[in-house]
Amino acid sequence: MELLSPIDTIKGVGEKTTKLLNKLGVYTIEDILLFFPRTYLIYPEVSIPNKDNVNSLVSIAGRIKTSPKIFRTRNKLDVLSATAYVDDMAVDLAWFNSNYIKSSLEPGKIYVFYGRLLFDKGRYKITQPLIFERDKYEEIRKQIQPIYHLTKGLSNNLVLKSVKSGFEHCNIPENRLPEDIESKNDFMSYKDAIYAYHFPKDFDELVKARRRLAYEEMFFFILNSRLQEEKGVSYPNTFNITHHQETDDFRKSLPFALTNDQLKVIDDISSDLTGEYITQRLIQGDVGSGKTIVAFLAMLNVALSGYQAAIMAPTEVLAKQHYESFKKWVDDSGLDIPVALFTGSMKVSEKKAMQKLVDENEQCLIIGTHALISEGRTFGELALVITDEQHRFGVQQRDKLSSKGNHPHIVVMSATPIPRTLAMILYGNMHVSAIKELPANRLPIKTCVIKESMRANAYKFVSDEIAKGHQVYIICPLVEASETTEAQNVTDYSKKLKEHFKDKYQIGVLHGKMKPAEKNQVMDDFANHKTDILVSTTVVEVGINVPNATVMMIENANRFGLAALHQLRGRVGRGDAQSYCILMNSSSDNHESERLNIMLKSNDGFYIAKEDLKLRGPGDMFGVRQSGEFSFKVADIYQDADELEMASSDVDEIIKKDPELEKHPALRSTLNSFLANQFYVL
Repeated sequence: MELLSPIDTIKGVGEKTTKLLNKLGVYTIEDILLFFPRTYLIYPEVSIPNKDNVNSLVSIAGRIKTSPKIFRTRNKLDVLSATAYVDDMAVDLAWFNSNYIKSSLEPGKIYVFYGRLLFDKGRYKITQPLIFERDKYEEIRKQIQPIYHLTKGLSNNLVLKSVKSGFEHCNIPENRLPEDIESKNDFMSYKDAIYAYHFPKDFDELVKARRRLAYEEMFFFILNSRLQEEKGVSYPNTFNITHHQETDDFRKSLPFALTNDQLKVIDDISSDLTGEYITQRLIQGDVGSGKTIVAFLAMLNVALSGYQAAIMAPTEVLAKQHYESFKKWVDDSGLDIPVALFTGSMKVSEKKAMQKLVDENEQCLIIGTHALISEGRTFGELALVITDEQHRFGVQQRDKLSSKGNHPHIVVMSATPIPRTLAMILYGNMHVSAIKELPANRLPIKTCVIKESMRANAYKFVSDEIAKGHQVYIICPLVEASETTEAQNVTDYSKKLKEHFKDKYQIGVLHGKMKPAEKNQVMDDFANHKTDILVSTTVVEVGINVPNATVMMIENANRFGLAALHQLRGRVGRGDAQSYCILMNSSSDNHESERLNIMLKSNDGFYIAKEDLKLRGPGDMFGVRQSGEFSFKVADIYQDADELEMASSDVDEIIKKDPELEKHPALRSTLNSFLANQFYVL
């Protein structure tokens, strides 16, 4: 079998499994080999149940004294029930719709049971525990078990078997980097690194495999960027964009003064728009720093000069909020400038009306989501393209929007606080501006880190804020409960919250598995104060602006990178009221406490990113991955900052000696393969 052979050529992968794997982006054998684990499981030592272990994943060695029994619940669910005795302590066990397990449990024999320990009505209980023979458990305890992203109907074991079969039947290249780079960096081979990343012998091997794969991802990403820069064409600026008094009048009419950083960035963009050539600029604006008003002022100047300007937002809710703000600002200023909106959920008739508005007006402000780049969408004199939260869009999507005009100027905005040295590597072909100052009317967000023992106090505080008429975000790491991961999940958490508050408050639920229309409705309801509490995964990190929300409570905060926590914290503090961020630390590790305490020292994302870099190490490999930046499969630009700089240096050396890669045909071929597999999204 070849690497590009369809996934169903693997033994045991039938039509049903193929469809499920396709949902996860796995179509070929190479895809399954590059479908890396999301985390790893190391089974714990066998322990005796106690109150400190309740709600934790544990392993107990218990004797089954009598044969398990089967009974049927009212909703016709079969339950297999057994009792395991750890010495004289009874632990109730239950499996749902798993009657076949009965024959594998022999009375009088000791087994190891792994699962989440519960305590109810004076008895310990484990539901759906995994079962092991004692000697086999000791053997498996020495192994690091890969845990994969799954979809309903697909088991972790089936993915694992498919990966192993792929290795057995395919030839994987030993190396893909130039020999001097392989030897200089003392990398394990590409083939060994892929295998070790799935099935590491120990933690050290996992670290080595990850280092090689992270470096390689960033090497090819930077190589592609540099090659694009080398063959890049400087287009003459044919737009006659000038400064207008109306823009100054609008700025002076604002109820707040712009910060020095905002004024500096506005000058930077003005310089670009009036320069000799078309330019691209990255604006790094910390959360809540006021990037939107800067974007509007730039677009307003373009429209007043007789051209069109477009901004693409990552969600419909944010696009609508931009549209409403821009339209109000234009109307309040008495300006005759049309404002158009394009979103995926709009009716065909609405889109046609907006397209007609754009077609009939050379000067126009255009706002939208991905709908802006759909087939049939056309613009006339498009002089400026802005992408908001740029990491949410692929390079091709940005280029597609730009191609709607005749080489427009490009501005990309990001709230991800990337240290300047890394930004220069990642955005080598762009001018970089930063907005670090917060508007004067923004109160610093008060942050605290608490343990489980303070949960009741946290809920009381939430109630007090809602009583003042405010709203609350609560973030959970998972969508649903996991047998392998100890963390809060949105599904169960929202139910517990309703029980705790006795349905006193309206609670919304939001996660990435919901359909776009459902997500938009939930965010709309929260934005319009139809719900008091929004329980969500990090999908809420961008795409919604609710000035009335004053509390951000993040469960299992130790599982997130600091940049992700800072992004989430930035969802509050957008109004005049004092806002708060509550970080629930579920780890007993002192290192985690030290890391989270950085969030207490500053509201400056750039400072937090810098401090985070100092503390990160191999032990932080899993569970604290950053969110809101480049979506590499393995690499993390914060954790792997050293490898990023090393890859940049190596690429620059190659390009300097061989700009067209004429002496490196194999490298060019591998780069094409890398890009085809879409290791990253920009």
